[in-house]
Amino acid sequence: MDRMRTDLGERTDIAAVTALVAVEGLSVVDIGCGPGKVSRDLVAAGATVLGVEPDPIQAEKNRQAPPVPGLTFTEGRAQNLNLETGSVDGVFFFRSLHHVPLDQMDAALHEAARVLKPATGFLCVFEPGMTGTHFKVMRPFNDETRVRTEAQAALGRISGRLFQTEALYRYVQFPRYPDFEAMVTRVTGLTFIDVQRKNVETDEVRSLFEAERTAAGDYVFEQPMLVNVYRGPISR
Repeated sequence: MDRMRTDLGERTDIAAVTALVAVEGLSVVDIGCGPGKVSRDLVAAGATVLGVEPDPIQAEKNRQAPPVPGLTFTEGRAQNLNLETGSVDGVFFFRSLHHVPLDQMDAALHEAARVLKPATGFLCVFEPGMTGTHFKVMRPFNDETRVRTEAQAALGRISGRLFQTEALYRYVQFPRYPDFEAMVTRVTGLTFIDVQRKNVETDEVRSLFEAERTAAGDYVFEQPMLVNVYRGPISR
């Protein structure tokens, strides 16, 4: 994570995407799409999107959501995509590579390269950094230090092996909560991570949370984001 990155400043995820790649008219895959917010944003930007979610509960919620033209949801895993070789323009991982099992991260990245169109395809991996106050307040009950470190290591291993070029970027976001209960509800309401309320409602977490109270009375945290953009899949 210490490699030099171009700073994009404060941005939403989709604003970071549109600053780096043109998705209008393209077919793309959002791997580990969660509830599909970014998938929908990509459709709004003009892409045709397949949202792939490994968690069966969230995948079923996605299938039952109101349909969006240009967006399809499916249940599946990054390391075994049900897609033809060389069939899509772009693949995205939004905060999801570090959720792939450690021994399958390399396979997931190889699979992404496999399904991309030769020469023109691109892979964008968005991973949360391990600095900033948001990571600090989450760490006591959901410590992702190891999996995020392994995700960056896996990305380092594919540089120059699977793609012709690599470009590195960073941006920052400022998650905001009106109160402690809002954060607890958010982090315990996700089916694809196992966070128990009792592990969040501790004195340590409350203290870290309260330290970020603003003059307006809400709570604002810093979350750096790291982006790796790969272009030109190398034929294998």
